[in-house]
Amino acid sequence: MPATVSRLRERYMGDIRKSLIEKFGYTNVHQIPKLQKVVINMSVGEALQNPKVLDAAAKELEVISGQKAVIAKAKKSIAAFKLREGVNIGAKVTLRGDRMYVFLDKFFNIVLPRIRDFRGLARKSFDGRGNYNLGLREQTVFPEINYDKVDKLRGMDIVIVTTAKSDEEASEFLQQMGLPLQKERS
Repeated sequence: MPATVSRLRERYMGDIRKSLIEKFGYTNVHQIPKLQKVVINMSVGEALQNPKVLDAAAKELEVISGQKAVIAKAKKSIAAFKLREGVNIGAKVTLRGDRMYVFLDKFFNIVLPRIRDFRGLARKSFDGRGNYNLGLREQTVFPEINYDKVDKLRGMDIVIVTTAKSDEEASEFLQQMGLPLQKERS
């Protein structure tokens, strides 16, 4: 059975790479920005009192991403939050390869348009090294989540890691991939 290539990866290999070479004048194919990984992180603060809440969050992440979620532990103790080092505090998924492309295709074309009053993502969310960070307030914008079975609305952070050297390259690259950024104010 031949392996199928995702729509977004196909578009990247065909059109996007050529337009990036034209715009930035790359001399080597390895200079062209590409996606490295997508990390989806869900922090669950109430897991300190009720550990079963963390299992529900991990299950939702697995349904959203199509990959098993890893339980994240606290790195430091923080007395103000009654948090001890090593306590389970969240869940995360790191997507690479075809799963990453399929997730981003779904995210750009289905999930983001479902957000109420959505006018594009902020341009200032680039980190200076070509990576883009964004947060969602609730997991119910994903079509896989059954709204009736959600016990509590939880937010999540999504990090899109690229090989771009600057925010300008990453911005152009991700916009061509389909990331809906807000219009630049003049």
